[in-house]
Amino acid sequence: MKNGETKEMRIRALERTDLKNIHIIDNKAETMRLWFEEPYESLDELTSLYDKHIHDTHERRFVIDLEGVFAGIVELVSIDYIHRNCEIQIIITDKYSGLGYAQQALKKGVDYAFHTLNMYKVYLWVDVDNKKAVHIYNKLGFSIEGTIKQQFFAGGKYHDSYFMGILKEDYIHQKSN
Repeated sequence: MKNGETKEMRIRALERTDLKNIHIIDNKAETMRLWFEEPYESLDELTSLYDKHIHDTHERRFVIDLEGVFAGIVELVSIDYIHRNCEIQIIITDKYSGLGYAQQALKKGVDYAFHTLNMYKVYLWVDVDNKKAVHIYNKLGFSIEGTIKQQFFAGGKYHDSYFMGILKEDYIHQKSN
């Protein structure tokens, strides 16, 4: 991509053939630190997890697809059909970071949560030091509902985390303005 050229972005269901790209992401220490997870996972383990969760109705995992190129993932996890809420997570590969795809993919993930799954609230956790992500979440209408002290251990230390959320009615109202 040169001179501001952008590719058409869509999200699609995660397929077994995408696991090799997920494996690369899952073993990158800096990326996993932002997800508060250990950067350690074999491809066999990832495949086993995929097989275990393929029919799990409490999660939806999407690939961020740029005209056939893997650019990251957006996930809806901990889907609660009684209380109608879920957590959203996203990772953009380094190559496509900073180009606006994270915001587009998050919007598509939130749209799916509200308009397909009929969720009432979408929430997320983010390291208070991840200013770039907090900015993107704020632009989409997420608000900080609380700060959790030393919630996650990653990169050899404890991190404070924001708990951020958006309600369906606020999201719809924001889209209409």
